[in-house]
Amino acid sequence: MKNLVIGCALAAFVALSARTEARVPARYHVPQSAGWVALNATEVGEASWYGAESAGKTANGEQYDLNELTAAHRTLPFNARIRVTNLKNGRTVVLRVNDRGPNVAGRLLDVSQKAAELLGFDRGGRTPVRLSVVRYPKGYVAQPLPTLPTAYCAQLSR
Repeated sequence: MKNLVIGCALAAFVALSARTEARVPARYHVPQSAGWVALNATEVGEASWYGAESAGKTANGEQYDLNELTAAHRTLPFNARIRVTNLKNGRTVVLRVNDRGPNVAGRLLDVSQKAAELLGFDRGGRTPVRLSVVRYPKGYVAQPLPTLPTAYCAQLSR
């Protein structure tokens, strides 16, 4: 009997409660995502390298190995393959993104010590580079873009 009374009270409360005040927004806000990168992305900037002093875990949870061909980039997805070209000497190497950084303003990329040796700037510390994406990790490009109402798309095209 007690359960019946509680059930009826709950049903009456739900039935008599006010309707929601939420309304459909007049405009949809489309967030600007730093994670979307063009398929044929190319960037030019300054690269630096990090060695044994950076021992520890990388941002994706791996142990940092200065002899691996890896790099740190602020926005590219982990396990993306990038071609890095030293613009001073023309040397090129393909690296795997496994960390976030660099943590210095104005720098595009941090590379492992081995990558810096192959690119020929391990003694100088920094160099201008061109970065181009070779391959994204499996499933990254196949993710669907967010869909927008057609009315909003019409507003954008004006």
